[in-house]
Amino acid sequence: MTTASNSMMKVNTRNLWFGALGGLAGGVPFGIMMASMGMMPMIGMLIRVEDATVGWVVHALISAVTGALYGHFAPAFSKTWGSAAIAGVVYGVIWWVLGALILMPAILGMFEMIFVIGQMQWMSLMGHIVFTAIMALVFKALADRG
Repeated sequence: MTTASNSMMKVNTRNLWFGALGGLAGGVPFGIMMASMGMMPMIGMLIRVEDATVGWVVHALISAVTGALYGHFAPAFSKTWGSAAIAGVVYGVIWWVLGALILMPAILGMFEMIFVIGQMQWMSLMGHIVFTAIMALVFKALADRG
C-alpha cells in the first residue's frame, strides 16, 4: 500500500469517527424528543425488544452509523459552516424519507404506514433535521480542529 493510500485511509477513518461523534451529539436531542413522545419502546422493536432502554441503545447505534456515513461524504460539501448546515438539513430530509417513511414501518411490519405523512411524521421530520444539523456542525467543528 502506498503512502498516499495510507493517508487517505486515515483521513477517512478520522472522518468516520468525527461523523459518528456528531451523530451521537445530534442523536441526544432527537432521542429526548422521541422519548417525550413515548417512542423509545417502538425503536427497541426494530430489534424485536419492546423496551425504552433498548430503544435508546438502538437509537444511539443508528445515530452513530448515520453520522459515520455523513462523515464519509461530508468533506465534499461541508467546506464552510453554511454549507455544512445545509448539507446536514438535506441529509436529515433524506434519512427522514428512508428511515421514518420507509424502513421503520417496513421493519416493524407496518407496510400500510409506508409513505403515510401525518402529525407524527412531521414531528419526525423536525427531529431528523435537528439531529442532522447538529451532527453536521459537530462534524465540521471536529474536522476543523484536525
